[in-house]
Amino acid sequence: MEALTRFVQKLPAEFAAPILVVLHIAPTGTSVLPSILGRAGKLPARHAEDGMRLEAGCIDVAPPDRHLLVEDGVLRLDRGPKENGHRPAIDALFRSAGQQLGKRAIGVILSGVLDDGSAGLRSLRLHGGVAIVQDPEDAFYGGMPQRAIEYAHPDYVVSIDEIASMLPGLVGQTDLPAREQRKPVASGSTPRGNPLGASGFTCPECNGALWEVSDGELVRYECRVGHAYSAHSLVVEQAAALEAALWGSLRALEERAALARRLGDRAESRGSSKMTHLFLDRATEAERHAATVRAVLDSMEAAAGPPEDEEAA
Repeated sequence: MEALTRFVQKLPAEFAAPILVVLHIAPTGTSVLPSILGRAGKLPARHAEDGMRLEAGCIDVAPPDRHLLVEDGVLRLDRGPKENGHRPAIDALFRSAGQQLGKRAIGVILSGVLDDGSAGLRSLRLHGGVAIVQDPEDAFYGGMPQRAIEYAHPDYVVSIDEIASMLPGLVGQTDLPAREQRKPVASGSTPRGNPLGASGFTCPECNGALWEVSDGELVRYECRVGHAYSAHSLVVEQAAALEAALWGSLRALEERAALARRLGDRAESRGSSKMTHLFLDRATEAERHAATVRAVLDSMEAAAGPPEDEEAA
C-alpha cells in the first residue's frame, strides 16, 4: 500500500495511458484501495468491472478474489484458479497484458515478498513490452523486486520516484531498448512454461498432482485445473496446508481425549473399574499426542517470523 501510494502521488494529471493495479488482499471484505489511491494522487481510481473499457488517465484496481485481465481492449474479471496462492495474481494480469498489448504494455513490480509477478513480467517482456522493477534498495520489502530482476531481466531497475517520472515518456513508445533485442512471441499465445514432467508433489489448494514446468530460468508448478506456483510460493502454500492439517489433528486428538474421559467418568459411576481404566488410558494417550502436535505448531510459529508484507504490481 505504501509503495502504491508513493507511486501514484508522482504521476501527472495528464497521464496518457490506463493504469491497472493488482495488490494481494484478502478474498473477503471490502477493499478501499481505489479511494486511498484516488486521494493520494491526481488520477481517478476505481475498482475494475468486467467488460469495462481501458481508459487513459484512470487507475483500475483488481477487486478482491478476482483476477484482473486484459482482453480485446476491455477489462475482464476472472475467478479462475489461484496463482501463487493469490486471486488476484500479478502473473495473470501481466500475461494477458503482454499478449493483448504487446509493445504497448509496461509492467511494473513494486515492493513485496515472494515472487508472484516474475513469470508474468517475463512473459510481458517476451511479447515486446517494457519491464520495470523497483530497485530492491528502494523497496520496503525487496524480495519480490529481487526475484523479478533474477527471473524477468527487466529493462529498468530504478526507484519509485524514477519509475513515475519515466513512465510518461515510455507511454506510446514502441521501440525496444537499444541495448537488447528480444525474440518475438507468436500472437495468440501466452506461454505458461514447458512441461518437465510430474513433480511428485500435490497441489496445496486441490490436492491434485503438480507438474513441473520450465519458464526460462524460473521453475514453476501447475496442477490439472490450473493452480500455479513458483517454487517459493509452493513452499509457503505447503506450510499453510501443513499448519491447517496439524490444527485439524490437534482438534481431533483433544476431542478424543475429552470423549474418553467423559466415557471413563460414566464407567466409574457404574462401578466398572476395568472400563474406567481403559478409557482413562485412551484419554492420556490422546493428550500426550496432542501435546506433541501443539509443540510442533508452536515451533512452526516461532520459525515463521513476522507477517509478510502485501505484494503490489
